[in-house]
Amino acid sequence: MSHSKQNNHISSEQLNQQVEALVKHHLKNQLPQQLEEIENNKTPSLSIIATKGTMDMAYPPFILASTAAALGWDAQIFFTFYGLDLLKKDFNAKVSPLGNPAMPMKMPFGPNWLKQMDLNIPNALMSNIPGFENMATMMMQKTASNKGVASVEELRGLCIEAEVKMVACQMTVDLFGFKQDDFIDDVNDWVGAASFLPIAQKSDICLFI
Repeated sequence: MSHSKQNNHISSEQLNQQVEALVKHHLKNQLPQQLEEIENNKTPSLSIIATKGTMDMAYPPFILASTAAALGWDAQIFFTFYGLDLLKKDFNAKVSPLGNPAMPMKMPFGPNWLKQMDLNIPNALMSNIPGFENMATMMMQKTASNKGVASVEELRGLCIEAEVKMVACQMTVDLFGFKQDDFIDDVNDWVGAASFLPIAQKSDICLFI
């Protein structure tokens, strides 16, 4: 009787070893493929933090977000500090020479040799020229139009149509004394950094602009 029990015990161990070997073999061969399938089926995500409200700095977040959405990605923009201006109903951003030393300018009209020339104007000189901001803004708008580049307002509209999530920083709204009525109706959420950061952490790409 004891000998029979010993044989049964040995057979159980062997069976367990065989099951364990089969499981390991399955995991070794199937798990990488399954993980690859999960990765391939995952929707990429993009989070952008927009901090500036000038015309030249408005293009990057809207272009990147609208492009990501067109590729089928989940995209969101967190507008904070001066970046909140990009969500205002009365949007009138201008090109600023501040922080753009020797900013290259392009002439939007005239002969080709003139339009292709970079007009590197020193920052100190730009800040002392009356009406330079208006002139630089007009030149950039005209150049963008000539090249078939959408306006900032159009790009913002594309983002909204593509369901890019527009998130406004509630702390900055309170700090600057804004009201929610100052902004477009398409703002998806009004939250602080504590709510945005966990979402950004899980994003495949996070950009600070």
